[in-house]
Amino acid sequence: MEDKGRSKTEVFRQLKIFKKKDMTHLSGKILGSMCTCPHPIGLKAYHMFLESNLGDPGLFKGTKTMEKEVISLLGDLLGKQDIYGHIITGGTEANIMAMRSARNFAMEKNPKIKDPEIIVPKSAHFSFKKAADMLCLNIIEAQLDNEYKVDVNSIKELLSKNTVAVVAVAGTTELGKIDPVEEISHICYGNNIYLHVDAAFGGYSIPFLTEMGYEFPKFDFGLRGVCSITIDPHKMGLAPIPTGGILFREKKYLEAMSVETPYLTEDRQSTLVGTRTGASTAATWALIKYLGREGYKTVSDQCMKITKLLYNGIIESGFEVVTEPQLNIIAFKSKKVSVDELAYKLENLGWAVSKSSYPRAIRVIVMPHIKEEHVKVFIEDLNSLDL
Repeated sequence: MEDKGRSKTEVFRQLKIFKKKDMTHLSGKILGSMCTCPHPIGLKAYHMFLESNLGDPGLFKGTKTMEKEVISLLGDLLGKQDIYGHIITGGTEANIMAMRSARNFAMEKNPKIKDPEIIVPKSAHFSFKKAADMLCLNIIEAQLDNEYKVDVNSIKELLSKNTVAVVAVAGTTELGKIDPVEEISHICYGNNIYLHVDAAFGGYSIPFLTEMGYEFPKFDFGLRGVCSITIDPHKMGLAPIPTGGILFREKKYLEAMSVETPYLTEDRQSTLVGTRTGASTAATWALIKYLGREGYKTVSDQCMKITKLLYNGIIESGFEVVTEPQLNIIAFKSKKVSVDELAYKLENLGWAVSKSSYPRAIRVIVMPHIKEEHVKVFIEDLNSLDL
């Protein structure tokens, strides 16, 4: 650290230099991210509440009230208005919280469990590996079917006396697939096992698309076996980063992981982090109120229409689509070169794509910042590769 501070002009001059090195979602070149351009209304609300700390909610009663309303609104979207939870940093924190709750709840009921296990699909997000490492859980991977959704029979075979949670996904990270949650819910409810649904990606679009006539399987609290759901407002919800959500069917699941906080304004705390910005809550509240169901229907529908345009363009360009998209994610590959070589060629043309691991393919997420004109240029570039 320098002894004497620099001028404001100099500080911001150098910040602009750093900023120029960053890609922007607005450019339409970022095709491999589940984040997007935050909505201006959310940004303004976020800025208004930068001072608020929901880790000490007694000092910020307005923000705390707003969080309760947001959780209720998200619960209503996902099948149960009378719900509990928090607005947090993102899907990783939410999934870790869910596994922590499941472990504590199961082991409190049954102290004989010495080696707790969680059953997750092979397609599960890597955050569950973090959860297992942090919480001393054994991860048991369930196999996928030929549509890259979790195989229900595999889950049945893997259940044991040490199973503390089963995970299903509504919008897998790599392919956007929705697991057969209704069947899994029956299994978990019948065996009194905690079921968590990771809907970090699909939670903000499946309900709206369903209302518009798209057909999707059930995945939410309307299924009695679902104990918790992850939903990320900073994905399809258009909120600023970091904004995630964790919802619990019953208060007992929050209480299972709460700890005493003697010097704060509330006696107990259940989130992983202590200091927790209220700005994310404000942004989520503002966007829900501003956009409403109609606004989010428009956003989701537009992404699906552009996904269809991209899907057709990829096929017409001679590339192989791994599976027909269920949500706004497409994975494809070349019949002539490796996935790594194809990614390299696309990156040289300025496109930021990502690669799925299973199956190995180029992965494109059609987020709200991807417009029709961007897709047309991308397809032109695919054709120019002559692969």
